[in-house]
Amino acid sequence: MELALGNDVSSDDPGALQHIATCNRCREELSQITRVVFTARDVEESDLPATPPERVWQRITQQLSAVSAEPHRIRRSTNRHGRTVRYALGLLVGIAFIWWWGRGHGTRPRITGP
Repeated sequence: MELALGNDVSSDDPGALQHIATCNRCREELSQITRVVFTARDVEESDLPATPPERVWQRITQQLSAVSAEPHRIRRSTNRHGRTVRYALGLLVGIAFIWWWGRGHGTRPRITGP
């Protein structure tokens, strides 16, 4: 981060500079962060978004009030129970299939002598 901010790297960690010199991924990441830092430093007040007009805030307030005034719909618990039943049935079918497969299809037939 210090490199992206334009600060000198401490001489305590020369390995960091060596790593960036040899690692394409880290070098690209440093380049991207450096561009963000320099762009952010060049931002002026005129670049910032303008404050929206009062009518925008009034409209937002009206829409939020309309949403909160609507009665809460009670979610039917049958959906949750129906989903649980479907999951349980699926699990039982899976267990039954594994049991059935293991009884006859998973083993070789026995050959008995004369």
